[in-house]
Amino acid sequence: PTPDPDDGKFTVRLHNFEGPFDLLLQLISKHKLDVTEVALSRVTDDFMAHIRGMGPDWDLDQTTEFLVVAATLLDLKAARLLPAAEVEDEADLALLEARDLLFARLLQYRAYKQIADIFQNRLESESRLHPRTVGLEPHHAELLPDVVISIGPEGFAKLAVKAMQPKPKPQVYVDHIHAPLVSVREQAEVVVARLRELGNAAFHELVADAPDSLTVVARFLALLELYRERAVALDQDEALGPLIVRWTGPEDGGTPMVTDEFDTPAVEREKDEEGAAQ
Repeated sequence: PTPDPDDGKFTVRLHNFEGPFDLLLQLISKHKLDVTEVALSRVTDDFMAHIRGMGPDWDLDQTTEFLVVAATLLDLKAARLLPAAEVEDEADLALLEARDLLFARLLQYRAYKQIADIFQNRLESESRLHPRTVGLEPHHAELLPDVVISIGPEGFAKLAVKAMQPKPKPQVYVDHIHAPLVSVREQAEVVVARLRELGNAAFHELVADAPDSLTVVARFLALLELYRERAVALDQDEALGPLIVRWTGPEDGGTPMVTDEFDTPAVEREKDEEGAAQ
């Protein structure tokens, strides 16, 4: 075996094989070459001479590959030369497991080598490609669309006037998010009329015709005002039971005095309180 004069790789030259060392292993693994006919000792001696000839520049990767391939070939050759017998000793079984492990490493090594070759070819092909970094050619860069003016001087004047006019301040209208107010005084009149007619009634009867929850709240506040004016009495037989409202005011006459503090907007009430405090 001698190194190749071009790339310095180790090449095996025997009477029955000539080529790269890893190719020798591939042929043996595919049963295209008998491992017993390969002089591994001669191959090893020549490889050591090849490494010594490289001097301090010897390749560690190439040496590692040789050791892996040589160890696998040696194990395969030993398995072929030794007689096969039934394995009973644990040590022999361990040797067989080691041989299988070496063969698996060989397959893994070959797969990695093929992938490395693929990456190397891709890197070489991509290194010859260069992105375009220049701009457009002058005759393309000078191409501009024609300016089409569809309005005259008067149109430009109107656009200028519109652009110079002050923009109105943005306004946020919140009227639509407020429900209409319900008058407590008006609902008090409804409650008084109903109680004068019935004499007494449960609270749920007084609010049965209320169109919404605000009306129910207004009638409840009106009921509290009437109770404060001693115009109604409240009876409840059991806790959380129905609330019975009994009319105790005059049968005739107007509606008892009900304060309008609930009907006054909050802003006006604050102004009135501030004026009273001053």
